[in-house]
Amino acid sequence: MCVCVQSMPAVFKIEMKHGEFTWLVKKKEKHFMELHRELRTYKAFMRLPLPTRSHTIKRSSAEKDEARQMPSLPRGGGDELGREEQVSSRKKQLEDYLNILLKNSMYRNYHATMEFIDVSQLSFIHDLGPKGLEGMVLKRSGGHRIPGLNCCGHSKICYRWSKRWLVVKDSFLLYMKPDSGAISFVMLMDKEFSIKMDSKDTETKHGVRIDSLSRSLVLKCSSYRHARWWGQSIEAFVQKHGTAFLTDHRFGSFARPEENIAAKWYVNGKTYMEDVADALEEAKEEIFITDWWLSPEIFLKRPVVEGNRWRLDCILKRKAQQGVRIFVMLYKEVEIALGINSGYSKRMLRHLHPNIKVMRHPDHVSSAVYLWAHHEKIIVIDQSVAFVGGIDLAYGRWDDREHRLTDVGSVTLSHAEQANAPVSASSLAASVPQSNGRAVFTVDSGDQPKLKGQGRIRRTRFSIKRHLQKHGLAPSDSDSDLETEEKATSDPGLRTGVGELYGNTRFWHGKDYCNFVYKDWIQLDKPFDDFIDRHTTPRMPWHDISSVVHGSAARDAARHFIQRWNFTKMMKPKYRSLSFPFLLPKSHTTASEMKYQVPNCVPTKAQILRSASDWSAGIKYHEESIHNAYVEVIRNSQHYIYIENQFFISCADNRHVFNQIGDAIAKRIIKAYREGKRYRVYVVTPLMPGFEGDINTGGGTAIQAVMHFNYRTMNRGDHSIISQLRREMGDQWINYISITGLRTHAELEGRLVTELIYVHSKMLIADDNTVIIGSANINDRSMLGKRDSEVAVIVEDSEMVGSLMDGLPYQAGRFALQLRLECFRTVLGAHTDASIDVSDPISDHFYKEVWMATCARNATIYQKVFRCLPSSDVRNMLELESFLAKPGLDKEDPARAREELKKIRGFLVQFPLQFLSEQNLLPPIGSKEAMAPMELWT
Repeated sequence: MCVCVQSMPAVFKIEMKHGEFTWLVKKKEKHFMELHRELRTYKAFMRLPLPTRSHTIKRSSAEKDEARQMPSLPRGGGDELGREEQVSSRKKQLEDYLNILLKNSMYRNYHATMEFIDVSQLSFIHDLGPKGLEGMVLKRSGGHRIPGLNCCGHSKICYRWSKRWLVVKDSFLLYMKPDSGAISFVMLMDKEFSIKMDSKDTETKHGVRIDSLSRSLVLKCSSYRHARWWGQSIEAFVQKHGTAFLTDHRFGSFARPEENIAAKWYVNGKTYMEDVADALEEAKEEIFITDWWLSPEIFLKRPVVEGNRWRLDCILKRKAQQGVRIFVMLYKEVEIALGINSGYSKRMLRHLHPNIKVMRHPDHVSSAVYLWAHHEKIIVIDQSVAFVGGIDLAYGRWDDREHRLTDVGSVTLSHAEQANAPVSASSLAASVPQSNGRAVFTVDSGDQPKLKGQGRIRRTRFSIKRHLQKHGLAPSDSDSDLETEEKATSDPGLRTGVGELYGNTRFWHGKDYCNFVYKDWIQLDKPFDDFIDRHTTPRMPWHDISSVVHGSAARDAARHFIQRWNFTKMMKPKYRSLSFPFLLPKSHTTASEMKYQVPNCVPTKAQILRSASDWSAGIKYHEESIHNAYVEVIRNSQHYIYIENQFFISCADNRHVFNQIGDAIAKRIIKAYREGKRYRVYVVTPLMPGFEGDINTGGGTAIQAVMHFNYRTMNRGDHSIISQLRREMGDQWINYISITGLRTHAELEGRLVTELIYVHSKMLIADDNTVIIGSANINDRSMLGKRDSEVAVIVEDSEMVGSLMDGLPYQAGRFALQLRLECFRTVLGAHTDASIDVSDPISDHFYKEVWMATCARNATIYQKVFRCLPSSDVRNMLELESFLAKPGLDKEDPARAREELKKIRGFLVQFPLQFLSEQNLLPPIGSKEAMAPMELWT
């Protein structure tokens, strides 16, 4: 540490340097004398032979430093120094005094010395940015924006003053208890951050008031000059280092757009969870996770070929044992309304290791928040890598582009001539060591691998231990590092004869195999027990989108998590202990110093968006930057927008629905129509809402309620998009907008089955250069900011590639183009049919002869084969009964049905816009759904 002293009238300005950090300290002569006296007292105290272990250790350390005696401090001339020669001489004496003093660890680490040079345990942390202002102050209690965090009154009697050590950094300030060093409060800088020093504002003598969206903090200083110094110094420091957080950014977001951000998209959970698993393995300091639902026992890499190595709870326990601190925030559901059992998830995670901290929010009674949810899905690694999107780490979310309906798990003979030969477990075991292929087995105790042969299918149960012992592998604990996949596959015990046996593992274990419309989850504390019969009921495939960003954008995603964590810690008394620490945001100045980057990213411009408010994040004004971004991107789009979303509830009537996304779509189409320009809108949404209910009886009341508002947005009522378009252009609307869903089919136990693919995505692509991916649905709950809390990222391409748009050469963004191509190829079946050209998203050929023709053909075939619902042939309940009375081709002629199904391409089907169009779908009076506020459904 280097010291240089310069004089000011009655004050010495001390320039300090330690490593990369430099800072200024201003002290009077009397402060040097006070420090010297206190150090002499400390020195005498250390010579006393007190019979305590801590004192003995300190004494022995002090005796080692005895050779370096405490420096002497020559008498000065007081605070008023005379001639210039005296000033210069005194400067040199004080500089020498401090330099010698700071070389002695005994005195350097003493609290009085650290206070004198404005240093604490947070001063020299590289990732927290430059060393800011520090010092002892008195702070006043209260001032929080949330009434529940303040005293019962506002009179001076209710306030209390406490001595605290204040630390100002480039994007936040905090104060600590001086005796323990425990952080007591963290204030993030934001657009409302301001400093006031007038007595009318501070309501105290020698006060400083610091305002933000979350709190109005009042400090008391020892003098008027000291108060002015604190106020002006904080203001100057923040203006120099923290301006990025002091303004309202584009779309009203708390975060600014960040350039040169490495980003990557994910279509479906397979690749997403694999990259999440790898990123978690690379964590060195901290992991942040917040989900609407989290299932600790899910496998992030499938098929399961390495035991429990890639099970989420095992990964987290392994990292916690390595010293990584893990912080998890879960939505605390209303238990009578939702069965996600976040209490179980919390208990399981908390008991894994002390380094794993779990909070749930909100407490519904105390906070009076019953309708709204924390809906974000964020995973942040070391505040440098942030996964942002719509995929929870929960049951049912893992899927790939195949969207399988069945998962019975089997080992079958691959030679056609051996298809009728029975295969027993003993013969399988005998054949194992004879070749160089491999069969993969499930390893969970609840699994039932099936051996297919002539006649009745035999089932054999394998426990984890028996299975591993059978193949010569030592059993492992769930938290231990297991053998790598390469070692496992080279083990002779896992080899089978190529051309003899073909192994199919299960991808979805226990509760992960689900069809939540058929039956909602139960008994989540028994994760590996099936709750639906996978031999009779197909699973519901899950289509979803997510993303990962790095650097400054990851810092911003972490900042949202930190704000929510610190707010929850203050809100709930059970979390106020030191075992649940306040979290600190890392500085943007070090954001580019990444230790790990997810492979195959592209450079982009990215901005974090959110929906947040007083109840969810403790801020004064709500934020709806996701909503603003959607509307702005749609309004400014030139060629097309492609939307995948779990809900489609919009078109404001300012009575029940308020978000303007549907209106923005209608206005943009009308603009294109009036200008005579080509413009397309693609909307992909679930064929049915994701609630338990029997569609054969019209669906449950909750399903119908959501269907009402979806149809109200699409084509029913004066406010709907298609109604607005019809008034302008008649039936020409069909050339501008397509609303579709996804469906697939399979064979289950020799029986043809079909099921819709549940679209859970929350994504918009515009013009092959702009993408919004997040957790926000297109409804008021997600978009208005005051309701559910959400996080999204808008990604704009900075790297262009050649493409086509309306038959002409076009410079498309690499990120957006590749994402759009993957989505189109998946839903249209182009991955298996190279003749399907998806390069031009708006040409007449693609829109009419590929997109519209495919969804119409697929819908017609499914209707013919399965008589599936929902269907536009069913407009009321009477028609529903007659529709169900007639069997489909799958029952009447299965062979012909199979031939028809060969004509299916991809998963795209027309949305049945006329389904139950003559029926009132709102909850009937007297039902429990009718008793809920309308905002619950919108």
